[in-house]
Amino acid sequence: MSENMNESTSRQDDPGYRHVELQRLGQKRYQATNAEGVTLEFGQGEGLMTPVELLLAAIAGCSAVDVDVVTSRRVEPEEFRVSSSGVKYTDEEGGSRLGDVELSFRVKFPEGKAGEKAASLVPRLVELSKTKDCTVSRTVEHETQVSMRVED
Repeated sequence: MSENMNESTSRQDDPGYRHVELQRLGQKRYQATNAEGVTLEFGQGEGLMTPVELLLAAIAGCSAVDVDVVTSRRVEPEEFRVSSSGVKYTDEEGGSRLGDVELSFRVKFPEGKAGEKAASLVPRLVELSKTKDCTVSRTVEHETQVSMRVED
């Protein structure tokens, strides 16, 4: 067995291993499928989210989960929205990048003690998500090696 096969197998045995499979459906149209068989269609064109928009959604979604899990234990929110934005630009090397990514949380809870407690937790939970808990935004903020290979 080749060394690459051993490395791949050992990665798959790691409890932190994550994987999605991507399949082309048509011109600029793709489907991602996770290990549970859940699919998401995306690409470029009318009615599709672009890969950049998916990245913004992933950053927002990761932090939203961090905030929602804790606050909804106290009370269900009346409104829970996270806006995620960024600016696409070309860097010094001529490559495309996304910069100035910003999340904006709008979370409202019912009046009362439980709602006030949940609301008071939001700023701290947002900060914890940014500095510790959100794998997606922390991956984007920290240099992460991305390797690519072409299979035979």
